[in-house]
Amino acid sequence: MFETLIDKDVELLIYLNNLGTSQWDGFWLFITNKLSAIPLYILLLYFFYKQFGLKKTVVMLIFVALLIAVSDQTSNMFKYGFKRLRPCHNDAIVNLIRLVKPSCGGKFSYFSAHAANSIAIAVFFSLWLKQYYKYLMPILLFWAFAVAYSRVYIGVHFPLDILTGALFGVFYALIFYYLLKLFYTRFFKV
Repeated sequence: MFETLIDKDVELLIYLNNLGTSQWDGFWLFITNKLSAIPLYILLLYFFYKQFGLKKTVVMLIFVALLIAVSDQTSNMFKYGFKRLRPCHNDAIVNLIRLVKPSCGGKFSYFSAHAANSIAIAVFFSLWLKQYYKYLMPILLFWAFAVAYSRVYIGVHFPLDILTGALFGVFYALIFYYLLKLFYTRFFKV
């Protein structure tokens, strides 16, 4: 059963990756680039500051840094634990996929830190800001899933890497949301 799941994962990657065209490659390379989200992060920081003030925003930044560090390191732990080769490093399928960027990246793929981190940020800020900005959650989730999908599009992750990363992102976002809420309750007048 596990081999069947892996086979289907490979088939889905090949199908989705080959839907790409050179006309869209630049767009997906932009989306997958971590620096492209800086304006979004600045906007989220501004929204948070506007609603919660400077002290709570500074504390939130510490929690977000910890959230990303935990998410990222969990991904690395899984990558070196499972040692599943990235599609672009896998000789059995490398000729069946489009590697859109000039380099493949690290050797292992399971699971995607890009997916985990973008989903974690989207869910974390959605939970904090949903009552103030009605349409923020769908916009953030759309952005996060676009980032996650970009990893399949450019040929560096399997769909299962993305799905697992998304699940870890949601899990860690919920944990850090409640930890920050607890911190605020204990150390700030809420």
